[in-house]
This record gives sequence, C-alpha cells and structure tokens, in this order.
Amino acid sequence: MRIGVDLGGTKIEVAALDAGGAQLLRRRRPTPPDYAGVIAAIAALVAGAEAELGARGTVGVGIPGSLSPATGLVRGANSTWLNGGRLDADLAAALGREVRISNDANCLALSEAADGAGAGASSVFAVILGTGVGAGIVVKGRLLEGFNRIGGEWGHNPLPWMTAEEFPGPACWCGQRGCIETFLCGPALAADADGPGSRNASGLPARNDSAARAALARHTDRLARALAHVVNILDPEVIVLGGGLSNMGHLYGELPDILRRHVFSDVVRTRIVPARHGDSSGVLGAARLWD
Repeated sequence: MRIGVDLGGTKIEVAALDAGGAQLLRRRRPTPPDYAGVIAAIAALVAGAEAELGARGTVGVGIPGSLSPATGLVRGANSTWLNGGRLDADLAAALGREVRISNDANCLALSEAADGAGAGASSVFAVILGTGVGAGIVVKGRLLEGFNRIGGEWGHNPLPWMTAEEFPGPACWCGQRGCIETFLCGPALAADADGPGSRNASGLPARNDSAARAALARHTDRLARALAHVVNILDPEVIVLGGGLSNMGHLYGELPDILRRHVFSDVVRTRIVPARHGDSSGVLGAARLWD
C-alpha cells in the first residue's frame, strides 16, 4: 500500500493506493497554522488511514516548496511556517518510517503521467495555475527533480517577450521582478480585471463585461508565451494544466494558436490538456513518490 499526503495551505489530504494504483481511501482536514500542528495532523491522518484499512504503507508527501539539497530544510514554501523545518526527518520520527517529500507540482506531474492526462506520453510538463504557479517534469515515467531540486520551477522565471507596458513586471515574493507567477496566478488575474485586492478569478469567464474579457485575453496571451519558452527548451509531448485556473475552458481552444507564434519550429504538435485527476492529482502523485 502506498499512502500520499498533499500538504496545502488550507487543507491536508491523505489517500491510499493499492499495488495497482487503485484508490482505497481519501480523507482531508484543515491545515494547522504552525509547524508542530502540521506534523501532528499528518501523523494522525496516516495512522487513521492505516487503522481503517488494516495495513501499513509507504508515505510520500507533496509540499508547496522543496527540500534544500544543501541543508535538508524546507525552502520556498508559501506556507511560511514550513520554511526552515526538517520536515522529512520530523515526519519520519512521527511515523516510524522513511518519508519521501517533493514539490506539489512534481506530484501533479507524476500522477498525470502515470494514469492521467499525460498517460503514455514520453514527456509531460505539468503546470499548477492557482494561488501560485509552478510545474513538474516527467520524462519516460521518471520525475526530474534536478541537481538542485528545482526542476520545473517555471513560475520564477521572467515572463518571456514582455511588452513595454509589462516591463519590468510586478515585484515577486521571491525577490525578483516580472516572474511568470506574478502575471499568471489567480490573484494577479483577478487584480488585472477588477483592481488591487480582488481575489475572484474563477468567475471571470462567466462574465460578459469588457474588463473581464480584456483581462482573460491578456492572461491567455501571457500563458502562451510562458509555455512557448518551455516548448523551445524541453519540447514536451504533453502539457497538463492543473490548479483552479485550469478549469477555464477557453484556454484549450485559444492557447495552441498563440503558442505557435513563439515556438521555434515549423510544426507544434504538443498537446495542452486539463489534468484528468483534478485537485486529486497532488495527493495521488505523492503516493507515487515510491514508484
């Protein structure tokens, strides 16, 4: 049995898979706002799942950040109480076994490449478009975390082919300006349509006013430019979109034509598809960290 844990900013979810990848159980609870509370909550969820199923499993955890290969500490997590923690060691002590940890976008990529929208593809670039923006890469079934464990950190590169109006771009929490995340995340799209402080991006496609239409058009164009950079470097067979903004149906009809204008090729066969497992991909991919 393989157990996956998706550690999000608002909820922690656990799922258990059998040897064939079938779901045996899924449970969730709110995320505590402190490090010790997170350790206790994950331990309780895993113990509860194992008690309910009467079996012990491996444990993989997806987090909104990564472990530094130099220090072993969590870094780059927007759930800031995780940063600086030795999460793998602390969870291993609480659970009595080794734990594998990876970025939540890596877990999305693993899940969708295994039996999701990227199943059967030789290379998958899986994107999270939500409160933050990130990505994971799977090639021939293997997750590419990279030498510095930042493989797929696409959201913290500058937006390609910036216009004069876009340059130099908004300040990003990472310390840079003009990061892809600052243009493509949900709060950025909402603010572009309705001004600073606006947070509801998911409702924009249903509106029929000029502000919403213009913001969505800018967002689609920027996403196409950002993905074209990936195609020019990685040339994936499939791009999978996950996260809340991936539910905007217009993206799949409009992105391919804009993408072609920026890709250095006479043909662009890369498919852009929504995640098959939706918001379950993270927890299912975390379980697959032991594949």
